[in-house]
Amino acid sequence: MLKQRLSQKMLQKLSPQQIQLMKLLQIPTATLDQRIKEELEANPALDEGEENDLSEIYDLENENKEEGDDEFELDDYLNEYIEDDPTLYRLTSEKFVSEEETKKMPIAVSDTFHEYLETQLGMQELEDDRKLMIAKQIIGSIDADGYLRRDSFSIIDDLLFSQNIVATEQEIEETISMVQTFDPPGICSRNLQESLIIQLNQKENDTEESIVKRARMNALKILMNHFNEFTKKHYKKLQKNLFLSEFELKDAINEILKLNPKPASGHVQNISGTNQYIVPDFIINNRDGEIELVLNSKNAPDLMINDNYLDMLKSFKVNTSGRRASTKEKEAIMFIKQKIDSAKWFIDAIKQRQDTLYNTMYSILQFQYDYFTTGDERRLKPMILKDIAEITGLDISTVSRVANSKFVQTEFGTKRLKDFFSESLQTQDGQEVSTLEVKNILSDIILREDKRKPLSDEKLKDYLQQKGYNIARRTVAKYREQLNIPVARLRKEL
Repeated sequence: MLKQRLSQKMLQKLSPQQIQLMKLLQIPTATLDQRIKEELEANPALDEGEENDLSEIYDLENENKEEGDDEFELDDYLNEYIEDDPTLYRLTSEKFVSEEETKKMPIAVSDTFHEYLETQLGMQELEDDRKLMIAKQIIGSIDADGYLRRDSFSIIDDLLFSQNIVATEQEIEETISMVQTFDPPGICSRNLQESLIIQLNQKENDTEESIVKRARMNALKILMNHFNEFTKKHYKKLQKNLFLSEFELKDAINEILKLNPKPASGHVQNISGTNQYIVPDFIINNRDGEIELVLNSKNAPDLMINDNYLDMLKSFKVNTSGRRASTKEKEAIMFIKQKIDSAKWFIDAIKQRQDTLYNTMYSILQFQYDYFTTGDERRLKPMILKDIAEITGLDISTVSRVANSKFVQTEFGTKRLKDFFSESLQTQDGQEVSTLEVKNILSDIILREDKRKPLSDEKLKDYLQQKGYNIARRTVAKYREQLNIPVARLRKEL
């Protein structure tokens, strides 16, 4: 049986302005200018430049007219905007980077990696344009590491749909073999094993020394017939299967280690075509012992309300003086009002973003003051998102958005904000230290270990406990994995 009833619920719902602010907080400085350009293109009422000179329309402030209840309230809206402090729509202040500094980042201009391969393709003697299109399709399918991870049948489908070319599997394989002869060595391979074999074969005739030739021959046997044992570092099995002495095996392994597991990195230009610059969101300067925090606002130009839209408002006020506005005039002015409101919201959101970023970074700076004055990572204190949220009065999720993908430039290098956050670990004497300190010590121990007999997680735990850190073996394993350090067996060397 159906029933109807009334109920009330309290729900927290974010306004469009709050959602806009949350999205802006997640954007790093490097891409902020692109987001501002998008808004400038979408909203004609938003403009880039100096602050508005509103003095010429201040005399309109007291010209309110008595109108009916159904009349459009233009005067209230116009006066509301006039009464705003013009400096509210300036995005620079003393805590931001000086306007004198350039707002453009240097961009390296050079051929992309794929263009580099296509240049070599132009030196090949191909039968016809059809072969050229097949080769270009294959080159375009090579990924950022230099590998061709699309199978031949997928490339055949790509050619059919995009170029209307019917290719055979044999044609694809022959073209792949041709591209694999290009520079850098190992390019267009389907997997690591194939790439290393190609690189080694291209080196085969580079030397006349018999010892080196024998080492490369053994290395080729390892890659072709015992690749699984090699990746798992089963050196005893390799010695036994290949009848090699320890020195011969070591020479062969060293030849393999000289090869490039990511062939595309052998080209000076990466796959995107431009060098990647880290644009710091914050800059910390040490001026004679005084720490100064500056928010990098190079990519945040001054924003203002478009003067043309202000002129429209003034014109409307003059033209409708003493009479009711028509329906079309009301629609026009509502459109103008919407665009100006949207522009003001965006400017306010950018300002709030800058204030939130600055306040969050300032709190981190105060919390980790000892580190920023010395650069000693052992001085980093345990710090979690909740600590900064309590200091700033912000929500933990807001602090997380600020810390994510943001960088700070210091005299000790450019650091990720999230690297300053860590949990605490208790020492045997009861003191709390940052897990970052423990990870640094763990890395140092593994760096200095005897690679012939790498330390197990249990032995690493014993070393850390000897240094006074109360830590379990499973915690050592977790930290080792976070540092991208393999297990002891895979760290073993001859």
